Amino acid sequence: MKPFHYALLAILMSGAMSTCHAQKNTEIIFHKSHEPKKQNAPFSDAVQAGNMYFLAGQIGMDHTTRTLVEGGVQAETEQAIKNIQAVLAQHGMTLANVVKCTVILAEIEDFAVFNEIYTQYFTKKPARTTFAAKGLAANGSIEIDVIAVK
Repeated sequence: MKPFHYALLAILMSGAMSTCHAQKNTEIIFHKSHEPKKQNAPFSDAVQAGNMYFLAGQIGMDHTTRTLVEGGVQAETEQAIKNIQAVLAQHGMTLANVVKCTVILAEIEDFAVFNEIYTQYFTKKPARTTFAAKGLAANGSIEIDVIAVK
């Protein structure tokens, strides 16, 4: 190998070693829900790894009544986003901290209606994946999960 190759290998190895070291020292915190009725849920509302927060998916459920809001995908999208805002607020963040969204629609034909609401809230344009799947929780029209950085 030429000296350049050794130098490149040394740089790559030091980067890999520092990444492994950082991962060993990153504390993972499983946060309990701020919603009293969700305290016994089999998942965390948010999992923190360093300065990254991975939020559980939110549907268009009004947590005070524990029922889906009425009004179809438009109303459910707005409620899901409000639910996300409430979880983020518990950790001192807003939608501006969101870097990635995953959106699951019950019907892909609802994309335009969903997107109309979504773009009003996510003005920073985080990365996003959107797809359709049958059988969402509580027979909802939409579920959104996010990753945020503090």
